[in-house]
Amino acid sequence: MKDAFKLGVTGGIGSGKTSVCRVFDVLRVPVFSADREAREIMENDIEVMSSLNTITGKDLYVTGSLDRVELASIIFNDRAILEKVNLLVHPIVFNRYCKWALVQKVPYVIMEAAILFESGASKYVDRVATVVAPVEQRVKRVIHRNKLSREQVVERIKNQMDDEMRIKLSDYVINNSENDMIIPAILKIHDDILKLTKS
Repeated sequence: MKDAFKLGVTGGIGSGKTSVCRVFDVLRVPVFSADREAREIMENDIEVMSSLNTITGKDLYVTGSLDRVELASIIFNDRAILEKVNLLVHPIVFNRYCKWALVQKVPYVIMEAAILFESGASKYVDRVATVVAPVEQRVKRVIHRNKLSREQVVERIKNQMDDEMRIKLSDYVINNSENDMIIPAILKIHDDILKLTKS
């Protein structure tokens, strides 16, 4: 059996990547969440935990688990530290993803990643779908979901690639504003990839 075809799903914070991936999940397409994997590594990999403390100059594990709020406030205000953390964590995530993808016995798999292009993860996928939504809706979603201030959300959006750039680099775009139906768009992509994998 040949390797599964790989679709990357990306989009800015609050765009609704996870909702989109839930639909793919219902369609029985396995989803690898790069962000969830990165969190798991930072919570459990002893070497990574030690390196994170060194990079940030703080003990981020005072309570026994990662202080994600503290880490976020450091990395979103210091690009150099953000890059060092990414260089530490991303190669491990990609390695796990490649091993995971190899054992999936399906026509195609998905890598869900917020910074698919910025992290270099796009070279591990065959096609990319970008999820977009109006910035105002994204800000509201994230404030509600993560209990962050408006300023914090806007800061994170600024730290990510903008939608225009993402769309240029993508094969598919899924509009996820409150007025858009995401399921028909997802089904269209699903059919398209199944055709590709059969050809």
